[in-house]
Amino acid sequence: MSLRGVLFDAAGTLIELSEPPGETYARVAAAHGVALSPWRIGDAFRRVVAQATPMVFPGETLERSAELEREWWRGVVRSTFLAADSATRFDDFDAFFAELFARFGRPGSWRSRPGARDALRSLRSTGLATGVVSNFDQRLAKILQDLDFQPLLDCVVVPAQVGFAKPSREIFAFALDLLELAPSEAAFVGDDADRDVRGAEALGFRAVDVASLDTLADLPERLGTPAAQSAGATPATGGVDRPDTKMQLSADPPAAAPNPVAARGSRPV
Repeated sequence: MSLRGVLFDAAGTLIELSEPPGETYARVAAAHGVALSPWRIGDAFRRVVAQATPMVFPGETLERSAELEREWWRGVVRSTFLAADSATRFDDFDAFFAELFARFGRPGSWRSRPGARDALRSLRSTGLATGVVSNFDQRLAKILQDLDFQPLLDCVVVPAQVGFAKPSREIFAFALDLLELAPSEAAFVGDDADRDVRGAEALGFRAVDVASLDTLADLPERLGTPAAQSAGATPATGGVDRPDTKMQLSADPPAAAPNPVAARGSRPV
């Protein structure tokens, strides 16, 4: 079948942090009376996230999942500082965490990766549908909206909507259903070999490791899409015709079995 849509991972693919998470953690911690080096915090953060339980809550409403996502991050942040220095003590850890959590939900903490918008505009100008499938939490839709990705995406799918995380086939299939695509009609672009590339390939996608591209602007040529309009042109509506609610999370997710896939990676908080 011919290509009709392209789905993307978010953090590390379409967007990235404006600075390493250890830098942000250290700066906010210093304002709350805790002084640790960014390198030490960053190293501890990577170790903690690698061992963390999945940020997936099957059968919960979106509202309840958002609460559980915040608690998940709270545990990660507390464990990060204890792993960096077991003697670390905050006068008010909850106040520190509230500031840190809010900061990573703002667009200033994130930026578009090189070529991301150009790639999306080019793909959509040829009539392809585009969307995001990410293991991030429900703040993602607002982050992408604030970074001006809203006109360039037909859907944003996160685990809270499905009860599964990548590389489980259910979260990929959920996005395909939204866009009315078969796996053989879609490509997936991501930065993680297991969750993104092999996960998508297992369902029948054509998968592209973003690291194999100089920038995302090279993606349309890699996929062999027709010559597109200029990057500044008004994008087409993509391959689907649906109401202008594409950046909103869906209704409450269906009940589902627990997801065995760990939520690894370098997402910040």
